Amino acid sequence: MKTFLSTFLLTVLVIAANAQKVKPALDLTKGETYYNITVTNSTISQTLNSQEMNYTITMSGKTAFKVIDIVDTVYNMEVTYKSIGMKMQSTQGSMDFNSDTKDPQDMPSKLLAALRDKPFSVSLSKNGRVLSVKNIDKIMASVFDGITSVDSTQKMQLKAQFIQSFGEAAFKGNLEQTLAIYPGKKVAKNDTWVINTKLESTMSANISTTYQLMDITDAGFVIHGDGKLATLNDKVSKVNGMDATYALTGTMRSDITVDKKTGWITKSKLIEDMNGNFNIKDNPQVPGGLAIPMTVHSDITTTDQ
Repeated sequence: MKTFLSTFLLTVLVIAANAQKVKPALDLTKGETYYNITVTNSTISQTLNSQEMNYTITMSGKTAFKVIDIVDTVYNMEVTYKSIGMKMQSTQGSMDFNSDTKDPQDMPSKLLAALRDKPFSVSLSKNGRVLSVKNIDKIMASVFDGITSVDSTQKMQLKAQFIQSFGEAAFKGNLEQTLAIYPGKKVAKNDTWVINTKLESTMSANISTTYQLMDITDAGFVIHGDGKLATLNDKVSKVNGMDATYALTGTMRSDITVDKKTGWITKSKLIEDMNGNFNIKDNPQVPGGLAIPMTVHSDITTTDQ
């Protein structure tokens, strides 16, 4: 009887533990600074005139988020890039740009360095939604206004590409891809919820992700995500001065660890796979336009230190 009772009580305790309801969300402290250190490794394959071209791109960065004020459920933050780097390897050669480079002749690195430690403003909800991003584009405008070593056409093209990659819309989309993961309600282990986000960068895409609470530990919450994405085919990007669109679909898989006290992400591993066409619109350089088959594989790792 005692054995039966002990087993019964243990079973009840296990069921109760598994049914524990929690609400993962940001719970940041005014005056504190939180960090995102991100490394993105991408492999891009394109087929042009039956010839396959492969590119390997690594982007890295460290971003600081200081909580300036908390109004109701909104965090007003001062954000600064602490470092930015990009490496690209292809059959045509390699490039390496970094905000820490001191070479005055290295224009891309010089531009990245000019973005470092320039504060801009971000408003963030407890659920990881980016409500506003301000002053990045102004910072970029001032940076490019100081460039005198290239002609105005090159300057405009370079500025447009930088804004596509690092501007306010791109920053919002990239940050939400990292932080907009919280359920907005109490959930138990194995519960799922769906988050819809929009990625804005060189290409724009709608993303729908189903997240699942995999585990609750003493230190945090373990969350897994499975998502689908589709680019916005009517979004025109500038690529080497030419209008282009992306028609890609794909999947995303993520494994995330969230700090139990602050809700800040301590570790995230995201894998993206996309395929479709990169479409160059009709222009004097490419009369009639061109559809280029394209696949993209990306591994994105984010940590807080």
